[in-house]
Amino acid sequence: MAAKKASLTFEDYLRGIQNLRPDEQLSLVEIISARLKKVLRRKKIKHSILELEGLGAGIWKGIDVQQYVRKEREFWD
Repeated sequence: MAAKKASLTFEDYLRGIQNLRPDEQLSLVEIISARLKKVLRRKKIKHSILELEGLGAGIWKGIDVQQYVRKEREFWD
């Protein structure tokens, strides 16, 4: 028959941390920090270039694009 794992609560962990020496607490912080960094790196959201579609559309409202391009090209010459 398999033994059932005991479930620790957040308060159990807090009490345990208070019993650690300062150097042990610091080691624990380093371990937790390293694990969180790994998890956050894996969960980085990848964005699509398509999310930019329509951004800044309001800026061009009422502007004749062909006329704008013509004026810009005049500066190239």
